[in-house]
Amino acid sequence: MATVVALDTQRRTKSKALDALTALVEDDLKAVNRTIVANMHSPVALIPQLAGHLVAAGGKRLRPVLTLAAAKLCGYAGDRHVKLATVVEFIHTATLLHDDVVDESDLRRGQSSANAIWGNQSSVLVGDFLFSRAFELMVEDGSLKALQILSRASAVIAEGEVHQLITTNDTETSEAQYLQVIQSKTAELFAAAARIGAVVASRPDVEEEALRVYGLNLGIAFQLIDDVLDYSARQSELGKTVGDDFREGKITLPVILAYRRGTDDERAFWKRTLADLQQQEGDLARAMELMKSHNSLVDTVSRARHYGAIARDALGVFPDSVVKSALLDIIDFCIERAY
Repeated sequence: MATVVALDTQRRTKSKALDALTALVEDDLKAVNRTIVANMHSPVALIPQLAGHLVAAGGKRLRPVLTLAAAKLCGYAGDRHVKLATVVEFIHTATLLHDDVVDESDLRRGQSSANAIWGNQSSVLVGDFLFSRAFELMVEDGSLKALQILSRASAVIAEGEVHQLITTNDTETSEAQYLQVIQSKTAELFAAAARIGAVVASRPDVEEEALRVYGLNLGIAFQLIDDVLDYSARQSELGKTVGDDFREGKITLPVILAYRRGTDDERAFWKRTLADLQQQEGDLARAMELMKSHNSLVDTVSRARHYGAIARDALGVFPDSVVKSALLDIIDFCIERAY
């Protein structure tokens, strides 16, 4: 009993970093939530119903919070960042709807996914609606640069998803290919979200680039840890099932490292289970044991720490402040989710 309490306390302590950053932009985040609700309105009842299901499921709102915090870091005093943070969240939510269809996922944040309730067709089309609404909001903002950054991010995310689809079940996928996928499908939106904060504040190029680099490397670290978590008992706490990536045949870094370091027999196991998707009872347990014996999970976390260090260095151009400290702490939050 004592061990469980200590572990829970440790995890609450780690989540304080996100709570602290969110508190710094609390009023702006409330404005974002109001803007989200207002822009999900549609006379077609299924649209706000389905989109509202996913938004109401919670989530960290990390990406829009990055936009709000970056704007605050840059001394911005207007309100454009609220609408653009909403754009970031709509793009993210749309990709989640589409991802769950592609992955045939039944759960999202501990609840039934939208496609599990309303079907694939509705989820795809409502995702399209949210993308379209995001572009409407970008046009309303009127900044060609913001439109360029966020529209480019949307295109890169789609490219990343297609690239991942191509590499699924391919045990010969290289670490470089994998990193290209996660940079596109995850990190690109982190980069755009942070960069927009400098854009609305009309800050110098060096600060805009610093926030882009910060967001990009934070996003890479975030996805690396997500891929570790798929083979961790902690998944149940995050509303996901352990081994979803394994069952779908996704080639993530923990798999790549275990495959490269394995024996011929072990590589045959990975080909059977991931390339051919011929899985049987006990295969997931063996996969996790192989990852443990080859240190592939530990080394993936080490890679995440490397990208976290790059993100940390990127903020060096900014003077010390409460917001900067909170953004630095978020790096640790993203990585320590693995424990």
